[in-house]
Amino acid sequence: MRISRRDLVPASAASLAAVSSSMAAAAEATADPVILPPRPESGLLFSCKYGMTKGPTLEARLAAAREAGLDGVDFDDAAAVTPEQLRTAVRETGTFVHGAINHAHWQKTLTSADATVRAAALENLEHCIRVSHAAGGSGVLLVVGTKKDGPEGPDRARDEIAKAIPLAAALGQRILFENVWNGLFYEDDGPRNQSVQPWADYIDSFHSPWVGAFFDLGNHARYGDVAEWVRGLGPRIVKLDIKGYSNTRADAEGKGKGFVDITDSDIDWAAVRAALREIGFTGWVSAEVGGGDVSRLRTVLEQMKRALIG
Repeated sequence: MRISRRDLVPASAASLAAVSSSMAAAAEATADPVILPPRPESGLLFSCKYGMTKGPTLEARLAAAREAGLDGVDFDDAAAVTPEQLRTAVRETGTFVHGAINHAHWQKTLTSADATVRAAALENLEHCIRVSHAAGGSGVLLVVGTKKDGPEGPDRARDEIAKAIPLAAALGQRILFENVWNGLFYEDDGPRNQSVQPWADYIDSFHSPWVGAFFDLGNHARYGDVAEWVRGLGPRIVKLDIKGYSNTRADAEGKGKGFVDITDSDIDWAAVRAALREIGFTGWVSAEVGGGDVSRLRTVLEQMKRALIG
């Protein structure tokens, strides 16, 4: 039977449509459920560190965060799971995991002068990228290293982190540097008016959209004006950590200053809210304070909202 070109085209199109429809139906029947993040409230999504939760199993701990009303969890025990294990737990509990925290960045530093240590640090970072991706998350929190590794440390870390950027890009994960008391880019015992510029310049030196800041509001309170650094970092900030810090009020151990509950802090939260609005920040905020049962997590959530929504 002879078929003209004019008859073949619509016939082929109909056949392709039928095949596509059949393939889509089959895929829908066999595919795993899609992991969907919650919708943000007031532009912010509130989470806690996994280590703040309690429970006998991974699933129970994730479920506790969900029961407390949190939008998700920032996973800080990546070394204990495979990507597949965390993916399964997320799907079974319905608790969204928005990222992973590099589990050994203090012990295996990217700034180390020892190439073997740096190789292990890079492997840890790549593992966390895969864990976050498997869970449906969007980034990895990373401590760049420590001043103890010497003045060449940041350059060594840059070279190692650059090796992980192709994997991060392929899996849609941001590599996000946290501001910690590591002596890099600011002095731990320096004045309370230190400039944000050295840290901002380091982030910019990667020339990559896959590198940014996981800005810890409480950690910076030791150095001065938190809101000023929020403005200075601007769109480099992808995610936030929140904790309380007081330079005047004693903590649980009776020290003259230190970490306290979020709303017991002497941080000017109204100024922080204004700065976040100015830079147009939206997205994830992770509590990093003392955790506990579901009731405690609910208290933390309320404190987060009071600080950042008002």
